[in-house]
Amino acid sequence: MSDPLNDNAQDNYKGVWDSRIGFGEKSALVVVDFMQGYTTPEAPLYAPGVVEAIPHAAEVLDRARRAGLPIIHTNIRYQPERFLDGGVWLKKAPVMKAMVEGNPHAAFCPEVAPRPEELVISKQYPSSFFGTSLAPTLRALGVDTVVLMGCSTSGCIRATAVDGLQHGFRVMVIRECVGDRHPDPHEANLFDIDSKYGDVIAKEELLAHIDA
Repeated sequence: MSDPLNDNAQDNYKGVWDSRIGFGEKSALVVVDFMQGYTTPEAPLYAPGVVEAIPHAAEVLDRARRAGLPIIHTNIRYQPERFLDGGVWLKKAPVMKAMVEGNPHAAFCPEVAPRPEELVISKQYPSSFFGTSLAPTLRALGVDTVVLMGCSTSGCIRATAVDGLQHGFRVMVIRECVGDRHPDPHEANLFDIDSKYGDVIAKEELLAHIDA
């Protein structure tokens, strides 16, 4: 009998937490919190992995637009000064207080900024589903598969993936199109998402799905 403490992670999870769910009938692209605080080197939120993800995400966004996929962007916005809508999360993560209207760190990264006709949903917590209209909007569009890209992998991407599953959606996370401030939590959370909450897929797999 194998010893779980001595197995590598892939062997330990094999046959238990390695199922694939695949794409459903209709997909939507949800672009999570690509804001300049994550890509500005002097910013406290700066995450090199997000910088690396941006050009890949821009390519996917362009292809999704040309294919006519539903596209929804999210950002984080708080009431300035008092931050009453930030709750306990802002006590745990006060760095997020930068996410107020007018702060340049709260602006979208220009390479992946929404077009005027694309929906933007503002949120106050990590999950794009929590306290927002995202789930009913996707349902009204007939969507059953949510494709995620954005940041950060260990924060808002993971939380959105978990809630997406719990709302009954198939969740796909594009490996090259998500990023974090350090590779260790990035890889650990991709492993967890792929094991339990959705499928982590390569960019080329999604592009082939769009073309098909």
